[in-house]
Amino acid sequence: MKKNIVLLDIIFYVAFPLAVWNIGRDWFGDYLAMILSTVPGILYSLYRFFELKKVNFFGLFLLTNLIITFLIDILAGSAIQLLWNNVIYSYFLGAVFLGTILVKKPIFLFMALDLTEMQGQDRSEMKSLFFGKKILTIFNWVTAGFALKFIILAGIKTWLIQQYGVEAFDKGILLRQALNWGFTIVSLSGFYFINKELGKASPFENDDHDRGENPLLK
Repeated sequence: MKKNIVLLDIIFYVAFPLAVWNIGRDWFGDYLAMILSTVPGILYSLYRFFELKKVNFFGLFLLTNLIITFLIDILAGSAIQLLWNNVIYSYFLGAVFLGTILVKKPIFLFMALDLTEMQGQDRSEMKSLFFGKKILTIFNWVTAGFALKFIILAGIKTWLIQQYGVEAFDKGILLRQALNWGFTIVSLSGFYFINKELGKASPFENDDHDRGENPLLK
């Protein structure tokens, strides 16, 4: 699955939702078509959650986000309110990500801990390294980048809704995925610099660890 993840993202987060929206709105109306268009992405995200084979912070965040998103869509009551609910939720996520920086526990640090643990690293050992001053600063910047993504997405969606009404829905799907890919590159760049700092840390300065090995992206 990892080798085809970009293709699968396009299929389940872009192609299927757009197809369901454009075909289903004539049959079911705008609001129900919007809700049905989210089903492929929800099922795909649930599959990725269970593929982890372990309940961890990243998995719980993914599942919680799915539940909240589904609930705000179902409880919207109308197509236009559904769009506005998603704008509000994007601002909320941006605030949450910034909040984790303020309390000095950037959310991406804990996601990275899950990733390194799944790759066989000792979680407590990696945690002590991640909270080092330089690495923590990088995690803060990566987390801030994703907070900015949510805020930018919400701002552009607001403009789209004001300009196009419910027709902004399919444009929002494309925008969201483009921003996701763009800021994924930002996070990978952050992980590159984090790995450089990890290469200088003592747990990797022995015969069992290659200083050039990337514990985050291997």
